[in-house]
Amino acid sequence: MSARPAIAGWFTTGDTPALLGSRCTTCATTYFPPTTGDSAFCRNPRCSGEEFETVELSRRGKVWSYTDAQYQPPAPYISRTDPYVPFALAAVELEEGITVLGQVADGFGVGDLKVGAEVELVVETLNADEEGDLLIWRWRPVSEGQNA
Repeated sequence: MSARPAIAGWFTTGDTPALLGSRCTTCATTYFPPTTGDSAFCRNPRCSGEEFETVELSRRGKVWSYTDAQYQPPAPYISRTDPYVPFALAAVELEEGITVLGQVADGFGVGDLKVGAEVELVVETLNADEEGDLLIWRWRPVSEGQNA
């Protein structure tokens, strides 16, 4: 049995996990989720670039906004619990100039978040099946004085 990302190509695992983005080789604009496929084009309206490089994005960012998901999202969402348990979501500004929406780490909720607070990327087990652990990335609040 092995551990594998729930969404292949969107994040790395290991001691220092990171989100994977795409950077346009023409204008250097960075995107998440990564650009894929032969029909990929730069999402910057002033650019006609069609070639991208994969880049690791910042592991830390600042909370731009947050909320809680009181209602179960539709498929293909995979719930960890039955019945469904609400969870917190955070929109996080990264130094690359993009904002990434993601779930908040286990054990944290909206009461642990505030706009402007620092969070870091962690990888947690979403669920397990006969093939092993299915991993997902989440945002965890950073305590004051906590180093990278």
